[in-house]
Amino acid sequence: MRSQQLLSSRRGSRRQPEASRDAILQAALAEFAQQGLAGARMDAIAASANVNKALLYYYFHDKESLYGAVLDRFFIHLTEQVMRELDNAAPLGERLLRYTRAHFDCVAESPHYARLFQGELMSAGRGGSPHLTRIAEQYIRPIAMRVTELLEQGSASGEFRNVDPIQFAPSIAAINVHYFVIAPVTRALFGRDPYAPEAIRQRRAAVLDFVAASLFADREAGVKLAAEIASQMSHDHQTGPSPGSERAGGGGG
Repeated sequence: MRSQQLLSSRRGSRRQPEASRDAILQAALAEFAQQGLAGARMDAIAASANVNKALLYYYFHDKESLYGAVLDRFFIHLTEQVMRELDNAAPLGERLLRYTRAHFDCVAESPHYARLFQGELMSAGRGGSPHLTRIAEQYIRPIAMRVTELLEQGSASGEFRNVDPIQFAPSIAAINVHYFVIAPVTRALFGRDPYAPEAIRQRRAAVLDFVAASLFADREAGVKLAAEIASQMSHDHQTGPSPGSERAGGGGG
């Protein structure tokens, strides 16, 4: 009887496909972020996900396909969130700032991805990433094109300074991701948790302020709007990563 209870408590059942798959992806994210693709072990992922190894291979044929699914999971969510802000009916400046906020929050909710994507970039530099081109074409390019278009429209209308969209668009992404990439350095230098709710709130506000001050032709109006949007977010998202999420495994570092 006890053995049946133990088996039923495990997620390793094809009768619970969504729960099993989600558990595997969560465990894989932590393992890949900590160990890299080469060092990650499938048996460790299965144990962490509380599924048997056979079930893991049932859903994902090999480590490479599991790694690709982990990347896809994040970028699908990111694309949905940021495109919703970019394509709404708000004025250009508000859309740009809300896009920036949505991008920041997606990374803040899953800080392991900052490290994972950094690893992808390093692997690509050595000619070893089969995923980066696909990710760039499928997810990053549509977002980048939309942000570039918005920046061009804002510059043409006079709402934004005459910035180079090809330079400014990646700068927004970089300022968001970099905070989580250097989280261990921040912790060592300042002795505080960069993932604490208050630290996340302060960083979100600082990012929005920086982007607005750099971009808006009417700097004062832009900074004021950024503060309003940051304040709205502080009420909607009072915490950083949820308990038991990637932060428990070391976050972005």
